[in-house]
Amino acid sequence: MKKDLKTRIASYGAVALAGIMIGCGVTMTARPFAQAEETATPVTTSSTVTTTVTSPFTEAVSNVKDSVVGISNYQTVRYSNYGSYGGFFNYGNRGNSNSSQEQEVLSATGSGVVVGEGGYVLTNYHVVEDASSLKVTVGDDSYDATLVAYDENLDIAIVQASDLNLKPVTLGDSDTLQVGDWAICIGNPLGEQFAGTVTVGIVSALNREVSSSSTDKYGRKETTVNSMIQTDAAINSGNSGGGMFNTNGELMGIPTLKYTGSAYSGTTVDGIGMCIPINAAKPLIEDVLSGKVSSTTSSSSSSSSSSSMTMSRARMGVSTSSMNTSHPAVANGTLPNGAYVVSVEENSPADKAGMQAGDIIVDVNDTVITSSTQLQSLVFSYSAGDTLNVKVYRVPGLADLGSDDDIPDGEYIDLTVTLEVIDETNQ
Repeated sequence: MKKDLKTRIASYGAVALAGIMIGCGVTMTARPFAQAEETATPVTTSSTVTTTVTSPFTEAVSNVKDSVVGISNYQTVRYSNYGSYGGFFNYGNRGNSNSSQEQEVLSATGSGVVVGEGGYVLTNYHVVEDASSLKVTVGDDSYDATLVAYDENLDIAIVQASDLNLKPVTLGDSDTLQVGDWAICIGNPLGEQFAGTVTVGIVSALNREVSSSSTDKYGRKETTVNSMIQTDAAINSGNSGGGMFNTNGELMGIPTLKYTGSAYSGTTVDGIGMCIPINAAKPLIEDVLSGKVSSTTSSSSSSSSSSSMTMSRARMGVSTSSMNTSHPAVANGTLPNGAYVVSVEENSPADKAGMQAGDIIVDVNDTVITSSTQLQSLVFSYSAGDTLNVKVYRVPGLADLGSDDDIPDGEYIDLTVTLEVIDETNQ
C-alpha cells in the first residue's frame, strides 16, 4: 500500500512538472521517484554576490532629503484671566476680570526647502502668514527664523534661519516638465511625526489655472489665478512649502494644495495635488540671494519729540471720512475698510506724495486703519519731518461713481508722506 502511494505521488509530480515546462517549449520524461530524489538540487541557493536593487528615485532622494526642513508658525494670542482661551481652556477668575495676558502658541506647521547659503528657506506664504515668530526644524533641532520676503499672490515666501547650515538644493527649470515625468514630493505631512516623508507620482498636467479667494487684512476680497503643476504624488497637510523634485534631484515645484472633494457634487477626490512651478518663484529667490531684498520689516518713524515746544501739529493735509461698513461695496469686500480721502490740499505733504481724492487709506506704518478718527490720532502722534509709509487703495474715478454703478477693480499703492506743520485742522 505504501509503495503504491509513493508511485502515485511520483507520477503526479512528473505529469504536473511536464505540463509547466511544456508550456515553455520543453518536454520532460518522468523518472522513478528514488532517482529523482537523489539528483534533486535545492530550489534556493545562496550566493556570495549581493545585488542591491534601487529605484529611479533612490539617488535623487538621498541627495536632497536633508535639505527639506520643517517650519513652525507661532502666533501670539490674548486671553483674559476670566474666560476661555481658544475655546478649550477655562482659566477661571483669578482676581481682576478685566486683565488679560498674551501667550505665544504653535498655530501651524509646514515644510520648506533650503535654496541658499546662510539658511535661506523657500516655503509657502500661507505657512508663515500672521506669525509672531518662526522656527525652522530639523529632526529634534529648531532654529529661530525671520521672514525675509514673500509674494502673497503667488503663495511663496522666503525665511532665513542664520544658524542653519544645510546644503541648498539645485533649482530646476519647470518649463521643461512634460506630462508623465516623475514627480518626487518630500515634506512633513501632519508635522514632525512624519518628517521627511517621500511620496512619488507623475506630472499629471501642466498649466492648471487655480483660482483662490482671500480677504486681505483691510477687508477687501481678492481672487488670484495661478498656473500650477498637477501631480498625483500624495500631498497632505504639512507638505505645503516642501519640494517637488525630478529624478535628477532638481527642485521643480512647491507643493501648495490638494483637492479632497467637490463642493458641488460631494464626491471624494484622490490624487489631485497642485505645485507652484519653481520658475515662478525664481525672481523672488534671486532678489533675496542677490541682496536686493533684505527684510520685509519696515521701520516706523520716530514718535514726536518731547523737547518740541510748539503746539502746532504736523499733518498730511487731507480731509477724510470713515468708510460706511454697511455699504454693500464694503460689506461684500469690493472695497476695503479704512479712511476715505474726501479732498487733498494743494502742495500739502499728501499732495506731494501723490495722494488723490477718492483714495482709501488702509495702512499707516504697518497699522491697519479702520476709521478717520483712528487715522487722525495716529498722525497726531508724529512730528514734523517724520515719514509715514501710507498704503492706499485706489479705484480710478471712484469719487464720481454713483451708488448704483459697478465698481471696477483698483490697486493698492504705497506712498511716502513726510509730515509738515500746516495748521490745526484735518489730518
